Amino acid sequence: MNTSNDDQDLHSLLETIRNRRSIFPQSFTEVPVRRNDIELMLASANYAPTHRLTQPWRFKVLQGKALHRLSESMAQYYLENTDEESISEKKLLKTRQKPLQSSAVIAICMFRDPAESVPEWEEVAAVACAVQNMWLVATRLGIGGYWSTPSSKDAMTEVLGLHEAEKCLGFFYLGNHKMPRMEAKRSAWQDKVNWLEK
Repeated sequence: MNTSNDDQDLHSLLETIRNRRSIFPQSFTEVPVRRNDIELMLASANYAPTHRLTQPWRFKVLQGKALHRLSESMAQYYLENTDEESISEKKLLKTRQKPLQSSAVIAICMFRDPAESVPEWEEVAAVACAVQNMWLVATRLGIGGYWSTPSSKDAMTEVLGLHEAEKCLGFFYLGNHKMPRMEAKRSAWQDKVNWLEK
């Protein structure tokens, strides 16, 4: 047993967890994310915990022209679902730009177990765990990621080609970046834990 290597592996894992954070599309560079790296992220997502092995996570990877379709669909949704006097040109532009600033956008979807053998919240939690796996690998690879849950996600069935049992839970924007590595800001974990011993 090589304790030194085990300690290094643990330290590396903890560092990756602490350095995981949202990096937004405006910080992405034009350098494309390699397909092999995206595949590695998705393969890692597949090892998330899943009650009764329902494996409810589904992902739609949008690149190229698909990003333009997503951009226009999200912009159209904003225009159609915002009072005319409340429409912000700045927000409209940002809505259009986010997919186009990304090397890829991964639609995070859930395929509900047809037998409903577990509560829906457990399926959502499993998908979230899959995204965390994916995000940690992205962090380790130096790739920026950001999970967004706009209200327009519920209107993207056609753009994403969703099965009737699939539900979109948001979009994971991906891109290379030059942001410095920084630990996430959190209050002490001890403040969120109670030890119940009696």
